[in-house]
Amino acid sequence: MRAIIVFRKTLREMSRDGWLLGLTLAFAPFFVLLYYLITAGGSTTYTILTINNDAGIQLADGTTLHAGREAVAALTSVTYADGQPLLKTRAVADLAEAEPLLRDRVAAAYIVIPEDFSRTLAALQSGDRSVTTKIVFGGDVANPYYMVGANLSLIAIDDYIMRATGQQPLIGYKEEPLGTSLARTEYETYVPGTLIFAVIMLIFLASMTVARELETGTLRRLQLTPMKSLDYLGGVTAALVLIGTASFALAFGCAVAVGFRSEGSAWAGILIGAVTCLSVIGVGMVVASFTRTVSQAFIVANFPMAMMMFFSGVIYPLPKIVLFTLGGREIGLYDILPPTHAVVALNKIFNLGADLSQVTFELSALVILSALYFFVGVWMFQRFHLR
Repeated sequence: MRAIIVFRKTLREMSRDGWLLGLTLAFAPFFVLLYYLITAGGSTTYTILTINNDAGIQLADGTTLHAGREAVAALTSVTYADGQPLLKTRAVADLAEAEPLLRDRVAAAYIVIPEDFSRTLAALQSGDRSVTTKIVFGGDVANPYYMVGANLSLIAIDDYIMRATGQQPLIGYKEEPLGTSLARTEYETYVPGTLIFAVIMLIFLASMTVARELETGTLRRLQLTPMKSLDYLGGVTAALVLIGTASFALAFGCAVAVGFRSEGSAWAGILIGAVTCLSVIGVGMVVASFTRTVSQAFIVANFPMAMMMFFSGVIYPLPKIVLFTLGGREIGLYDILPPTHAVVALNKIFNLGADLSQVTFELSALVILSALYFFVGVWMFQRFHLR
């Protein structure tokens, strides 16, 4: 009963601090919409600069072959599974014109079609395999788009050459994507990680809510009542889990509203988010254990928040640093962060159509780590503030 009273009291106090509560609820939806605007709701299109020096060649039947022109056109035929263009071309006269565009990252890479390109293809079509030519490509290797754009361009031109000459490679390759991943847009692949923002941002609300009661002396007055530590911490935790789950659901709703398609159960994803809330609240309790004011809690909470954001795969994937193997699974250094498992589980559910039985490992790890972080946070808070 006392825990319910604390739960209601915490919700009322949060509602009075409209800015903090509003930012907590709006942060994840904001990033969902931001990623939507960045990717235009679809996938990245890589711009390739083309320098077509091909002179063309007149064939025996009187027609002219412009293989360079056809090769450039082949680049624009590369699309995603939903038909959106993967590559787009921009013609430039020479490298002097291409270099500033590459430096400013207006384009991902450049390709130079040689003068004898048509002549070489005509010879290959006639069966003469003694001729050869060289296609030059390049760009800013430090640009993360460079390797993707250059490789896709070379594959497209190679495919055009095979179709034009009828010369097939010795070994064929066939792509078999996992589940429905081929049909997903780039934006949809970002959504699972972005949704975890809703949970991670809860660390500020958790630490600052408790720190406010320390700073104002409310907690000290509550200790003079028959209320027990479990009543207080249970009531606060229940309120925070409710806010965190609501933020997660709101962010998911925004993603769906702008075109995100979940292949799995939305309720399974919300369950993953709710369990992750416990671990973040636990970290918030640890932060509150070392602080006594709201400003201190805000400053200290930035460190664990950054750790969870940058080392759990929420922002970008990281190489796995294997520590040991458990039950045939490699356990990495970053697996100690609950959001790591949450991102993997949400990706399986939302993008690959998995159900809860197929994310048993991630859900189990998430439950264990969430319980561990929560009880450590509660123990430290009791030790430093509730004795």
